[in-house]
Amino acid sequence: MTAAGERRDIGEGREIAVGIDPAGGWLLPLAWGADEAHRRKVRLRLVLAVPSPDDTGHADGGARYDAVRQAGLDALEEAAVWARERHPETDLATVLRDGYPAPVLCGTSRHARMVVLGSSHLKRPEEIFSACSVVLPVTAQAHCPVVVVGDGEHSSREPSYLVVGVDGSESSKTAMAMAFQEAGLRGCELHAVSVWQPPVYSFQNETAAVRAQHRMLTDTADGWVQEYQDVKLTCEVPTGHPVECLAEAAEYALALIVGRRGRGGYTGIRLGSVVHGLLHRTNCPVITIPGG
Repeated sequence: MTAAGERRDIGEGREIAVGIDPAGGWLLPLAWGADEAHRRKVRLRLVLAVPSPDDTGHADGGARYDAVRQAGLDALEEAAVWARERHPETDLATVLRDGYPAPVLCGTSRHARMVVLGSSHLKRPEEIFSACSVVLPVTAQAHCPVVVVGDGEHSSREPSYLVVGVDGSESSKTAMAMAFQEAGLRGCELHAVSVWQPPVYSFQNETAAVRAQHRMLTDTADGWVQEYQDVKLTCEVPTGHPVECLAEAAEYALALIVGRRGRGGYTGIRLGSVVHGLLHRTNCPVITIPGG
């Protein structure tokens, strides 16, 4: 229980970690992470990983490693300067570690409240399946919520809103909790969506099935409605494919929040078809919540 007027905070980490890509493309995820750290009054940590010469196997490994490491330090410094100008009062730390980005960021996720990544590599198949792949394996393996930022928040849309996808799983219940917290922090509306996908063969009445799913959705939100009475909630049960319906619902959202079932290998193949599809299909930031 919490004291009167005090709200529970979802997540235990005291910092927001942002993965910095020395090749660029870090501005949007850094802006999102810096703003989130500012809202929550927690530390912002910028993380960059450089594979060691032993990992890469290059003949000129030493010279190449030194050059890549220096480029990484330069990128971290540039990102830190930008973040300090955006929120001067936010506690900021930078770290450059040896190793491939995905394992380094997954390790960081053990102590972070969120890990924030850019999605620029999602459209490059040769990078998705390489040893340097980042987005899919971190989303599948992280111990904390992962935010994938492919586009900025649609903050000009009025009224502004977040979308949360709910399917009754434990991770989606946690996603609902975080969605209320994020909506409360932003002062925006919350749109809860549970997609009903008609089975190929079923003797169940469609109207009854949709009604039952809507009841599950409202039951999941019930406890949080009382705690976040200033958050306007709408619930919807569209019929169709979850990826298409959720992407459509979040077209102009500040972010889409969904649960992640289980944990996959570093290839990200076991991430789950819905989350995997949303990462490629959705333009707004996607926040995935680990199971358990």
